[in-house]
Amino acid sequence: MRVPGDSAGPDLSTWAERHTHHWDDWSLTDLVAAKSDRRVSLVVPARNEAATVGDVVAEVRSALVDTVALLDEVVVIDSDSTDDTYAVATDAGATVHRSAEIRPDLGSRPGKGEAMWKSLFVTTGELVVFMDADLVDWDTHFVPGLLGPLLTDPGVELVKGFYERPMVADGSAVPFEGGRVTELVARPLIALLFPELAGLHQPLAGEWAVRRSLFESLSVPHEYAVELAALVDTVRSRGLDAIAQVDLGVRAHRHQSLRDLTGMATQILAAALARVGAGPAVDERPPAVTV
Repeated sequence: MRVPGDSAGPDLSTWAERHTHHWDDWSLTDLVAAKSDRRVSLVVPARNEAATVGDVVAEVRSALVDTVALLDEVVVIDSDSTDDTYAVATDAGATVHRSAEIRPDLGSRPGKGEAMWKSLFVTTGELVVFMDADLVDWDTHFVPGLLGPLLTDPGVELVKGFYERPMVADGSAVPFEGGRVTELVARPLIALLFPELAGLHQPLAGEWAVRRSLFESLSVPHEYAVELAALVDTVRSRGLDAIAQVDLGVRAHRHQSLRDLTGMATQILAAALARVGAGPAVDERPPAVTV
């Protein structure tokens, strides 16, 4: 494992050794036993993902609800979709909520972060696992892999997934070429502004898990900066040992155009700069416990 140098902090190498795991470090039997009577929610934020969300929901329900009782609920938050995302997810067995209809007294804003924040008002899990809806090459082991540290280490409060991300071009998959915003924006920002997080392989990974008590205490950007903001705010409030990461293997999803990635990169830059007082304030949802 490559660990950045001492500039990232004296404890980074030991953190990586203690808090970097592989998805098969725990058996399903052991995780179900460790879960005991705690409730676990899977949340899938989705916007116009009718082509893939049904398979995501159906496979997870079959493996981790119907066969092994690791998940208590599978919830899709439909973020202003104009396609059949709502119907497809419902038919696949998810509980589906339209983001705009959750706590209408709070108003509604478009975006992934908004959908994830709104999920706190319609889920019951003490532990919450987030998965993207656009996955095309993945496996249900993602979920138990992410839950492993939370169920077995009471000091861990947030778990990030990491994986090989191939770039599909002209029908061929090129290994390790996915994650353009991660490599060109997020990792340089972390190296410069938040070096204590430099041991995280994929800080923007959409597959992560968190204790409800932590997530409901965080401010949440409305759109794509939610993952980076959660990491920065967690390390500041709970310390680096509250974070773990898990190797989930291979993950592929539909890639966006460079033009679409510009907006994502801008949002991540804005949230990061605001957190060091170097940019304008960013409009974010307040901690859910305060509303």
